[in-house]
Amino acid sequence: MASLNLLPHPPLFSSFLHRPHCNTHLLLTPKPSQRRPSLVVKSTVGVADPSPSSSSYAGDTSDSISSLKLNLLSAVSGLNRGLAASEDDLRKADDAAKELEAAGGLVDLSLGLDNLQGRWKLIYSSAFSSRTLGGSRPGPPIGRLLPITLGQVFQRIDILSKDFDNIVELQLGAPWPLPPLEATATLAHKFELIGSSKIKIVFEKTTVKTAGNLSQLPPLEVPRIPDALRPPSNTGSGEFEVTYLDSDTRITRGDRGELRSL
Repeated sequence: MASLNLLPHPPLFSSFLHRPHCNTHLLLTPKPSQRRPSLVVKSTVGVADPSPSSSSYAGDTSDSISSLKLNLLSAVSGLNRGLAASEDDLRKADDAAKELEAAGGLVDLSLGLDNLQGRWKLIYSSAFSSRTLGGSRPGPPIGRLLPITLGQVFQRIDILSKDFDNIVELQLGAPWPLPPLEATATLAHKFELIGSSKIKIVFEKTTVKTAGNLSQLPPLEVPRIPDALRPPSNTGSGEFEVTYLDSDTRITRGDRGELRSL
């Protein structure tokens, strides 16, 4: 994503994503040598001194952003979306994200909401370093305790309907000689802007659809936990701030400090 950063979900998979035009690729280019903007001065007879195009500074800025995106992508590569991240990896990813956030400036979604539209691919979530699908919220562990393998993770956002879906591809282990069960879980939310760069999402339902040999089975809607039985850490809603956004890259920081890059 160059956002399980990237929330108020049911106990299963509660925090991978914050908050899709399918923006799943980064086109990054090396940074060329810096070129300083030139000052054009006109003489009293109306003849301008020769100078480079006034767009050269904009070109430098674009190249710098591309370089910072590459730095972030390099920092999180090989971390399996954050599941394999060490404390040092978390720090490096956070530093790279902060550099890109600073270069991009403040995000104003009231002017650039269209950039949220589409299907986003998660490339990193600091919440996954807890080794659970829930991140900093309750969720099933990944690894030896449960035979769950995490596949691709997406966020699908529709700015007209206000739909905000976290889509998670999973592979569930089965006893030999049965093959693993492949499934896609969709955690449906509604979202609203609560500030220039902050978004609130409210959970609605979870739907699981089998894939592979069992793809002909109809989707299964997982019953929602009654509010009275819901743990305090899983309120059914959450907030996150969009700290960087352009046509193909999004960085968000959640209400529990989770960093997500999509």
